Amino acid sequence: MNFQSNRIGQIPPYLFAEINKKKEKMMKAGVNIIDLGIGDPDLPTPKHIIDKLVEETKDPKNLKYPSFVGCTEFKQAVANFYWRQYQVKLDPDTEVLALIGSKEGIAHIVPTLIDPGDYVLVPDPSYPVYRMATLLANGQYYNMPMLKETDFKPDLHAIPAKILSEAKLMFLNYPGNPTSATVDVEFFNEAVEFSRKHNIPIAHDSAYNMVTFDGYKAPSILEVEGAKDLAVEFGSLSKTYNMTGFRIGYVVGNKNIIKALSIYKSNTDTGQLTPIQKAAAFALNSDQSCIAKHNKIYKERKTVMLEGLKTIGVEVSPPKGSFFIWAPVPTGYTSAGFVSSVMEQTGVILTPGNAFGPSGEGYFRISLSVPNERLYEAVNRIKEKLKIVIA
Repeated sequence: MNFQSNRIGQIPPYLFAEINKKKEKMMKAGVNIIDLGIGDPDLPTPKHIIDKLVEETKDPKNLKYPSFVGCTEFKQAVANFYWRQYQVKLDPDTEVLALIGSKEGIAHIVPTLIDPGDYVLVPDPSYPVYRMATLLANGQYYNMPMLKETDFKPDLHAIPAKILSEAKLMFLNYPGNPTSATVDVEFFNEAVEFSRKHNIPIAHDSAYNMVTFDGYKAPSILEVEGAKDLAVEFGSLSKTYNMTGFRIGYVVGNKNIIKALSIYKSNTDTGQLTPIQKAAAFALNSDQSCIAKHNKIYKERKTVMLEGLKTIGVEVSPPKGSFFIWAPVPTGYTSAGFVSSVMEQTGVILTPGNAFGPSGEGYFRISLSVPNERLYEAVNRIKEKLKIVIA
């Protein structure tokens, strides 16, 4: 018997869960897997953050139910970070909300802001949660194509008028996952002006804001004058400090949207463990030299992989943000076909571009989440096993 709702029936299997199943099967068969699929940093969480977590966990009062909206120390630390990084002032009480990782907040903002049948404007390609959360809220999504020709920015003015009239939320994401695309603050100016004209709030996913290279500094959408009238920005400590398993993030910006989201959250979760919040606050407020250190490692890995890709005929411009490489598949392959061939013949796991939306067809994503020597080995395996086809 089938007891699932129609909503659940619309949801395809989570891509990375499916990849993990294949990975586990191959590992049991003795295959030496190199996983460049999931964006989970292999670098350790800095010791001073771990030490702070241990310290706070020893205090019994920190082990009670946490605050629904986040502890004072964490929210103030986020506000401090925004002033230090962007010169954006935030009221920690009304313009900052703690999240159980930014994914949770992104998923919950959709039912917070839309009603059944409403549209959500989604970048294509993009993080799959934007679409899946919309389906779970009985909404509809409109894919905004992000093409190489437009530097992976959506053409907002190409969105049909009917869609705009029914849209209640727009997602943006820079530095981008999966495209690694970056923008300057002028793009956010245009997006805010557009959204104000059509009365559509913006949710900017800024999970990779601190993973940047070659002098590039990722802007915040909140740097735009008046952005807090209609925009919120999601942030995460996962990639900045290698804290993916901690599940700690935040949303900042428009106080009415944040209040609405806090109501949704207070009825669906009980907040994140207080010691994790306090360790995250310490991470934001303490020595930041670990960020530059980690970015240097990612840049070295990026160089290794880009040079390796050239040897198999794949040319990619060096990305300025995130630890992903978004690369075109070799001639003669589909995205899924190339990734499947690579996995089956070499044991190297990549992510097919079409998993992130229709406009991702023709691309594959590489996560720089393994050491240089494994990246070298991955390229050599692909070159050796597929050289006849690629040539």
